[in-house]
Amino acid sequence: ILKVAEVGDQKISVAFNPGEYRVIDFAKLFDEWQITPESFEGKLLDPDFFAGVELREGTLGWPGLVKKMELSNGSRFEAPYELDPLVLYEASEPDEVRNQRYYLGGLLKKARKEAGLTQEELARRSGTTKNHISRIENNRSDIELGTLRKIIEIGLEKKLEITVS
Repeated sequence: ILKVAEVGDQKISVAFNPGEYRVIDFAKLFDEWQITPESFEGKLLDPDFFAGVELREGTLGWPGLVKKMELSNGSRFEAPYELDPLVLYEASEPDEVRNQRYYLGGLLKKARKEAGLTQEELARRSGTTKNHISRIENNRSDIELGTLRKIIEIGLEKKLEITVS
């Protein structure tokens, strides 16, 4: 996890590596994990406590939620409550609202149609395949900047401009 984008009513939107935003529905997780107010994690059911989530070294944790542990040799220590980012990723759904602005597929499809080209014609002009053009247009494939430039500037004969704001 790279960033906490939003904390809402038992939901957290985060950016995972490589920049995909996803929503974790903790209400579902807490139900699945059978968390009750009496359980160790019960504090997380309190909306104010839940809202205090922190990003800690690539995962989520809550200050004040610490488990006291004892090893078989008798040594004791405290461990902060943190969740495995892989578990969180698998339990999350894509955040379509935040991800939508980064989808190039719709822009590419619109430009291709305005140019009067089929996917096959655009693929031939830009040195790629119809299948690749289709996957990009349907947001099913990441695209390298060099490939995007080739499709836009050579295939569509347009100018590619990228703005960071």
